[in-house]
Amino acid sequence: QVQLGESGGGLVQAGGSLRLSCAASGRTFGDYAMGWVRQAPGKEGDFVASISRSGSIKSYAAPVKGRFTISRDNAKNTVYLQMNVLKPEDTAVYYCARRGPSGQYDYWGQGTQVTVSS
Repeated sequence: QVQLGESGGGLVQAGGSLRLSCAASGRTFGDYAMGWVRQAPGKEGDFVASISRSGSIKSYAAPVKGRFTISRDNAKNTVYLQMNVLKPEDTAVYYCARRGPSGQYDYWGQGTQVTVSS
């Protein structure tokens, strides 16, 4: 059983920065791609960013490209999301997830709230 736990969320003013972390249990963290998904109140979840197993391939949603950076440290079983130049529309619960063998995200964390004030 894989467990994912996010941290680093909070309240920040527009233009500020936050760094989210997601720690994973287990010894196979480096075998899987990871991603971040966010869900704003009353909306469905939206893809934010993903990173390959080695960290060499990264993908971003258009609204965050150039502002957010995804990274991972396989030795620490952790994936990060550095968020800069935050905007009020970035307000959401942010979830990290593991991309399983099927290509779908199969394990999710509990989420961390990010609130950006204007």
